[in-house]
Amino acid sequence: MQRNESQEDKVDFASRTNRKRSVVGAAALGIALAPSLALAAQVTLKSADGTVNLVGEFIEFKDDNYIIRTELGDLRISSSRVRCEGAACPEIGTAAADVTIVGSDTLGLGMMPLLLTGFASAMDAEAELANTSIPGQSIAELIGDSGFGDPIGSYLVTSSSTEDAFQALTAGEANIGMASRRILPAEARQLKASGAGNMISPSQERIIAVDSLVVITHPSNPVKELHVDDLRRIYSGQASNWSEFGGPDLPIKVVSRKPGDSTRGFFEERIFHDGGGIAGSPEVANDDQEMAAMVNAEPGAIGYVGFAFQRGAKPLTLVNECGIAMRPDAFSAKTEEYALGRRMYLYNRSDALDDATRAFLDFAISPEADGVVAKSGFIDLGIVRRTQDMTGERATSLLNAAADNFEAGVMREMLAEMVGSDRLSTTFRFRTGSSKMDEKAMLDLNRLIAYLERLPQGTEVKLVGFTDDDGAFEANRTLSVNRAGEVLDHIREAAAGRLDHISFKFTGFGEIAPSACNVTTAGKAINRRVEVWLTTAES
Repeated sequence: MQRNESQEDKVDFASRTNRKRSVVGAAALGIALAPSLALAAQVTLKSADGTVNLVGEFIEFKDDNYIIRTELGDLRISSSRVRCEGAACPEIGTAAADVTIVGSDTLGLGMMPLLLTGFASAMDAEAELANTSIPGQSIAELIGDSGFGDPIGSYLVTSSSTEDAFQALTAGEANIGMASRRILPAEARQLKASGAGNMISPSQERIIAVDSLVVITHPSNPVKELHVDDLRRIYSGQASNWSEFGGPDLPIKVVSRKPGDSTRGFFEERIFHDGGGIAGSPEVANDDQEMAAMVNAEPGAIGYVGFAFQRGAKPLTLVNECGIAMRPDAFSAKTEEYALGRRMYLYNRSDALDDATRAFLDFAISPEADGVVAKSGFIDLGIVRRTQDMTGERATSLLNAAADNFEAGVMREMLAEMVGSDRLSTTFRFRTGSSKMDEKAMLDLNRLIAYLERLPQGTEVKLVGFTDDDGAFEANRTLSVNRAGEVLDHIREAAAGRLDHISFKFTGFGEIAPSACNVTTAGKAINRRVEVWLTTAES
């Protein structure tokens, strides 16, 4: 939820979100205007991203549009784009929503409107979207027969925070919780105690997209990349001028989220490995849209936003402690090898999964939703393919790596396997010291099978394992081979003969070719992986 400096901040969570009620447009349930509204009165129409801020005299609310009189004449603005502020705004009738969705504003503002629209289209329906009078809250009314039929469901979305998602689920005040991080063990235990079930089971935890937290500056700033140490210095208050990093003699204006915000917490966790955090008095943005607007308005500003919210700001490449350049592009996000990458989740209680909720959740993780996710600016889970050659960064780093004769031999072996093979974005990850895949793996597995099934006879797939650097080199290589073999077993079992025209092989190279530094828990997790390489008959 977007929070303004107003009395709305003082009301409690339950009354503020009012989750069991939905505000819908006149086309859906009708509106009731107080007698005082018969007189012309001033209202303000505001959009969440700041692109619309209109003041005028309220005329009427018709066909889900606000009509106001301004110096430019009468303007008609869709209620799906703006929220009305002022005493003359219509009091919109209320009714119980069929599905209530609460949580992360990153998902609620950035993805949910388009995802609900795509869901409606998949059902041959039309979604009528409107913002309610509560900041960060919107309603989608689904109308059957492409908008010409009867209402078939209403979905109330309250965009606030990931923490609110789990509070609402625990209280039984939401059908779906939106989260920009995975549920914490304490949250999962609290929900289980409330009768919600096992929150990390595939039927209750769904990964719908991946996201990169992108560090952004003003478009005019000539600085193109920052070392993670430099970023840490900036946000800890130790650096204050862009000239320290090859930029202009310009004070740095630090923009952040407020303390306790989950996006800020994720940023601090990944940047401040020693337990430190953001210091000083940075400018505070309430959400990603506001942060992008603030950075775009100030030449010396720096901030961090979700991939979908860059809005013309300049993204920076980050260089980690090992000298690996991490670019916030879609492929790095899909492989989850970008240091500030994160997964986007939807959660539900096991004891409150009705047909309307289940239908939407099934759509959200389907390949049919990929285009909608991409259109919203997020990074979908669809598979993409990238060429590997001897001029690429990986081959160059292997050729230039300092290693003894034994490890150099393993590197040469890996380079020989790479030649002529493309890499798919599908990447399977594992828990520490284990061949057990993580929570995203089964979803990736099914998508990979569907992708490979369409490839021609003669296609060869190589499953290539890697590890972190904990333990002995040879033991790590053995573990990497075992992990690759484990993935192949899962593929063959799940494919049930559908991939008989594909030839498979598996191998592993241990701790060779890390994608991240092995100095942090997050870095080690990135390196515990099995990649998918392939050559096709046409290549």
